[in-house]
Amino acid sequence: MLLVVSSAYPFKKKQYKPCKHLVLYFHDIIYNGHNKENATSAIVAAPQGANLTILADQFHFGNIAVFDDPITLDNNLHSKPVGRAQGMYLYDTKNTYTAWLGFSFVLNSTDYQGTINFIGADPLMQKTRDISVVGGTGDFFMHRGIATLMTDSLEGEVYFRLKVDIKFYECW
Repeated sequence: MLLVVSSAYPFKKKQYKPCKHLVLYFHDIIYNGHNKENATSAIVAAPQGANLTILADQFHFGNIAVFDDPITLDNNLHSKPVGRAQGMYLYDTKNTYTAWLGFSFVLNSTDYQGTINFIGADPLMQKTRDISVVGGTGDFFMHRGIATLMTDSLEGEVYFRLKVDIKFYECW
């Protein structure tokens, strides 16, 4: 018997559903030489001759910043933090605002304990951007997925807030 498969019956693409979903906010206050009490991030490398308290011209190309930012469940900077966002971003493109991110969410609340690790390119001029969730510890042990970033607030070059919509597709 001969079995023929026809293209009249296309195969459906498998639809993945998240096994866990979180929405968190992180608040970044860049040190500008006048705000050391409130700053949560600092420029640690800059193009030759640049000032480490002011982001470089030309799309901030060459700046590297490290951060230790509060994470909240809502978009209020003064809400009780549920953890810290710790890592770095570097501006890596000369002709547009783009950053490369490598950071962890260190969560220590009654609801969640552990870390979530993120890595990827962040084309800042897009309304939403996806970066990879590459692992975690504690409640997020070996979790993987996608985090959709959205700039929720931007106040000059000193403060920004990101809404981070995390969808885990591998949960252990």
